[in-house]
Amino acid sequence: MSLSIKEATSKKELKTFIEFPFKLYSKNEYWVPPLLFDELKNLNREKNPAFEFCDASYWLVYKNGEVVGRAAGIINNRYNDKVGKKYARFGWTDFVDDKDVSELIFNTLENWAREKGCTSVHGPLGFTDMDPEGMLIEGFNELGTIATIYNHPYYQTHIEKHGYTKDIDWVEYELVPPTDIPEKVERIANAVKERYGLKMLTPKKAKDLLPYAHEIFEVLNSAYSNIYGFVPLTDKQIDLYVKQYFGFIKPDFVPVIVDKNNKVVAFGITMPSLSKAFQKAKGKLLPFGFLYVLKAMKKNDRVDLYLTGVRPDYQDKGVNAIMMYEINKIYIRNNIKKVESNPELETNAKVQAQWRHYEGRQHKRRRCYIKEL
Repeated sequence: MSLSIKEATSKKELKTFIEFPFKLYSKNEYWVPPLLFDELKNLNREKNPAFEFCDASYWLVYKNGEVVGRAAGIINNRYNDKVGKKYARFGWTDFVDDKDVSELIFNTLENWAREKGCTSVHGPLGFTDMDPEGMLIEGFNELGTIATIYNHPYYQTHIEKHGYTKDIDWVEYELVPPTDIPEKVERIANAVKERYGLKMLTPKKAKDLLPYAHEIFEVLNSAYSNIYGFVPLTDKQIDLYVKQYFGFIKPDFVPVIVDKNNKVVAFGITMPSLSKAFQKAKGKLLPFGFLYVLKAMKKNDRVDLYLTGVRPDYQDKGVNAIMMYEINKIYIRNNIKKVESNPELETNAKVQAQWRHYEGRQHKRRRCYIKEL
């Protein structure tokens, strides 16, 4: 057996790095492939502004000349400065069910982290909190989402045998929205609006939200400041995400609350599920992938909830009641049957309390592992 690991430095090797999961999960009905051009842009040092404060290396593992594993090592220096620790992260980590392969991956990651002066390794994490994170440990027979990682069940066995332990978990819910809104919820939402002089934006097109896009991310930065692994997004990152995602959003699915000065107080970003569309697209929007996406955006009874945030000075004042009321109106208006919550920290009681008016089930769990070096 010839087993080797090589740093992926050329464009060809980076393309091989990105395409490996397409082979590993080719027969898996629950894996949702990313868009290849998004992955190329995210991992490109010249195009991802996170590289202004992150170091990263990518590796490919070969067995008898065939790719059998991959991994990225990332050091987010801004996060380390924030928490006062020397963390290295691992992400984009996939491998066949072979302990020699996984050992080679994690030994390489850990040696790299030591050389960089790090004292521990944790992950799966990306460059920022906007990247997919957390190793799936429950829910392998559930359809993934475009915002999350899917992995084989054996990953957990391999990583724990290599000395990694739980740092924190995220949980995910499949929810059934109510078919009508309780009068009490509507009354509370209206009372909070009146008390604080709040109103809803009523955009008709995605471009109508663009003047508020930066403010939405500023609210995200302040609302998520104490979330595990989060570092405030820079202006360049915000510019990138606005350009990358705001052309796709359906404004009808993005409730935004503003104050009497027309400043963003809270927001919710929820979208028709693109999981099946991305599976059909197989990583490419051309020539036909975009048609699957357009169809999913227009006709769909499932949605994914991506981000919600309330400005800190308006937290614990009932603004969440407005947000849930408005989101429920969206779901009823669009005949939505199922909602994917996407990952939320198991310790985030405030977020989980939002689902008390929903039927549903906690159907997935994912874990961030850590190992002291």
